[in-house]
Amino acid sequence: MSAAPTSSSSAPVALITGGARGIGLATGRWFLARGHRVALLDIDAEALTAASAEVAAEAGPGRVLALHADVGDPARVADAAARTEAAFGRIDALVNNAGVAVFKTIGETTFAEWRQVMATNLDGIFLATQAVVPVMQRGGRGGAIVNIASISGLRASTMRVAYGTSKAAVIHLTRQQAVELGNAGIRVNAVAPGPVDTAMAKLVHSAAIRRDYHDAIPLNRYGTPEEIAEVVGFLCSDAAAYVNGQVIAADGGFDAAGIGLPTLRGAGPASR
Repeated sequence: MSAAPTSSSSAPVALITGGARGIGLATGRWFLARGHRVALLDIDAEALTAASAEVAAEAGPGRVLALHADVGDPARVADAAARTEAAFGRIDALVNNAGVAVFKTIGETTFAEWRQVMATNLDGIFLATQAVVPVMQRGGRGGAIVNIASISGLRASTMRVAYGTSKAAVIHLTRQQAVELGNAGIRVNAVAPGPVDTAMAKLVHSAAIRRDYHDAIPLNRYGTPEEIAEVVGFLCSDAAAYVNGQVIAADGGFDAAGIGLPTLRGAGPASR
């Protein structure tokens, strides 16, 4: 783990769950590049140790805190929020990025797998919000929360009964949070990424699946973790000070496209 940061700095603080890789790590780097201090929380201790050491070396001493915790465990989440406040004195942004996926049909998905997905993807956001909001309120500055949903929460697809349902619930939870917490000066929004070139995608998306996605996405490619981090960072920034309760699909136009027929698209402007 990284060395415990000091609390002397007045720089803003972002707590990011699922921060050891992919979108979470890219988001941590986004905040660090803009002067924030960052707490990275992850269940994978080995990956967290490596990632936090790497970004701490890039950012300098006292700016990165590593938190080993399961977001589905109320006591561990509460402890992580308390440790972040003790180390940094404040929390200004919470990015609920931790997530797991099970790609099986309804009949093949076990109840244990269903509960694992819900515990991480949905319960984790509920618990982290409960733990962090009091810290934001004590600071008297309000704050921003961004929940990482998914395009699978906006449109149904096969073999995503647990994952897609959890992400659809995240989208509604985001709206509930925005309505209630807006009164405390805390804005809550969600980002719904389309296919993103993460380690998970590389493991589960075959060459054929990647071709299908490229065909269905108007930009004809996957997104990058850094591109999603830019959207998350915007929603946490003062530039989004009047944005609350919204879901931004960062998906290359996937959700807007509807049914894509290669033959018809071949007759479009790009083919001329």
